[in-house]
Amino acid sequence: MALYESVIIGRQDLTLSQFETLIEEFISVLKAHEGDIKKREYWGIRNLAYKINKNRKGHYTMLNIDAPTSAVSEYERLMGLNEDIVRFLTIRIDEINDKPSPMMSGKTDRSRSESTENNFTPVANKRSS
Repeated sequence: MALYESVIIGRQDLTLSQFETLIEEFISVLKAHEGDIKKREYWGIRNLAYKINKNRKGHYTMLNIDAPTSAVSEYERLMGLNEDIVRFLTIRIDEINDKPSPMMSGKTDRSRSESTENNFTPVANKRSS
């Protein structure tokens, strides 16, 4: 079986429980075709880069999948038919990373690491008279 990473964006007007139920339906399709979910992350409601079908925001979730190609094809087909799914993208990957995705780590972690990497002291310009 192959490894896949799938990001799903649901409509903003869904409640969290409705969105989770929808994701569970897609997971059951994968499991019915001998697939398995290795990792699952809910990224929350985030802004979209541009309006899609009158939506400015969406529920984001990411799944790491271990499934045969036929299972992923059926999973994607059903997502394309569902009007509660704004966008989705599934790509094949070589390995599943056990660490949380960069979306799950806060911006404070990133700014802290960037400040430690760039340890330089600015030098003031001296004017010659």
